[in-house]
Amino acid sequence: MAKAIWRDLVLAESTNTVMVEGNHYFPREALREDVLRPSDTHTVCPWKGTASYYTLEHDGVRSEDAVWYYPDPKPKAEMIRDRVAFWKDVEVVG
Repeated sequence: MAKAIWRDLVLAESTNTVMVEGNHYFPREALREDVLRPSDTHTVCPWKGTASYYTLEHDGVRSEDAVWYYPDPKPKAEMIRDRVAFWKDVEVVG
């Protein structure tokens, strides 16, 4: 069981994560939606495609662009479609 934790909040929890480049990609349905805020940030990975981001917000505290996902991954990265990963001050355990 993998968990993504931010400020003592469990953001996602699943036994069905996919590991890519050392990151757990959680199924979208495992994600806690109420702390997500849309972000205008996008980055490009040569083999995965264009990533989109969410900012976390809870009790007036924000973590900018701490969640990322690939809405339309390239064919070699199809295994991360409909999945999210975390970084910055989010701890992933498991």
